[in-house]
Amino acid sequence: MSVILAIESSCDDTSVAICNNGKITANVIANQTIHQNYGGVIPELASRVHQQNIVPAVHQALLNAKVTKQDINAVAFTRGPGLLGSLLVGVSFAKSFALALNIPLISVNHMHAHILAHFIDDPKPNFPFLCLTVSGGHTQIVLVKDYFDMEIVGETLDDAAGEAFDKTAKILQLPYPGGPLIDKYAQLGDPQKFKFAVPQIPDLNFSFSGFKTSILYFIRKQEQEHPNFIAENLNDICASVQYSIVQILLNKLKKAAKLYGINEIAIAGGVSANSGLRNKLQDVAVTEGWKVYIPAFQYCTDNAGMIAIAGYQKFLKGDFVGQEVSPMARMEF
Repeated sequence: MSVILAIESSCDDTSVAICNNGKITANVIANQTIHQNYGGVIPELASRVHQQNIVPAVHQALLNAKVTKQDINAVAFTRGPGLLGSLLVGVSFAKSFALALNIPLISVNHMHAHILAHFIDDPKPNFPFLCLTVSGGHTQIVLVKDYFDMEIVGETLDDAAGEAFDKTAKILQLPYPGGPLIDKYAQLGDPQKFKFAVPQIPDLNFSFSGFKTSILYFIRKQEQEHPNFIAENLNDICASVQYSIVQILLNKLKKAAKLYGINEIAIAGGVSANSGLRNKLQDVAVTEGWKVYIPAFQYCTDNAGMIAIAGYQKFLKGDFVGQEVSPMARMEF
């Protein structure tokens, strides 16, 4: 019997979840809108808003799950990676909560949790499986042999796929966060209209730095010749950029699946909410004979539900940490 309170505060979303015997019974996410004024997350502001949001979020999660503080058997929290100030709020609260109730603490790696989000709902992947983890800060292909036996077999050498979406949105003067807007406009455009430089990287690694630069130079050149180029071609630009990024990701995933002889394929991370990637993955699954696993939208972006399910697996192992634990902005996979 286990009721776990989970806290996620790695970036700008304050999230609290309850896991009751392996089932997520609450997953509260408090978003921060203040960063829209600055075109990106301001770390100092993010940590301050976490302090304002965390107590109400915990209160709401307990209400939603119909449990009390006294029912909680352990507290799971994101230790890293992430913004240090933001992590500090979540870690400090988790430590205080656990100390007050004399219950154990469970440290969770944010990137492990994204992958383990696949074990929240059915169908669940079978081990071993490959997981393409794509977000604003990470792009990885992970060979998942067990709940905590994971190996990165491919990763970005510079920028992440999510950053390519975000920087493109900035070039197109779209408001923050721009990634979902590119997805929205892409559904109305022609994905074959414009071509961009596709990185030629060997093995299973990625690179998006040159790709971003090619988009920037292309837009600058077109705007010099046609001042209203972005406004007149926004849908086609977004569709072409999204198509290129998705192709880069899936080509590497196909290569990894063949190399390891695995047909159990999953995607995770914030970019896995992108409709272009989700739809194309389903198409590729048919041609490649894959069994594909895609989390529900609420478990794609940063959320405590994934921290809770990772914490549950650690609880079963008795894998706890002491009060001396501290947050880590950079944390080994």
